Amino acid sequence: MDFGEALKLLKSGHKMTRIGWNGKGMFVVYQKGYPEGIPCNKQTAEAWGMQEGELFKCNPYLQIRCVDGSHSMWVPSINDVLAEDWMFAE
Repeated sequence: MDFGEALKLLKSGHKMTRIGWNGKGMFVVYQKGYPEGIPCNKQTAEAWGMQEGELFKCNPYLQIRCVDGSHSMWVPSINDVLAEDWMFAE
């Protein structure tokens, strides 16, 4: 499937991956963000010059599970956008 289809499925709550990715266990999810805000923790407050507990508003974003099990915000590459090997992650 192409990225357009994968994005629709991501937005409906599915985990998606690509056959072309070399890393085992990698997948992408859609995070709805916090449009109304969420109280920020100490680390976030320090990074953004806010007070701990102040509302931190966050727009929706994509997040990837990396090979080592960590997670990062993710922006697809042109190869990812044009790929037609997207599939459901197990």
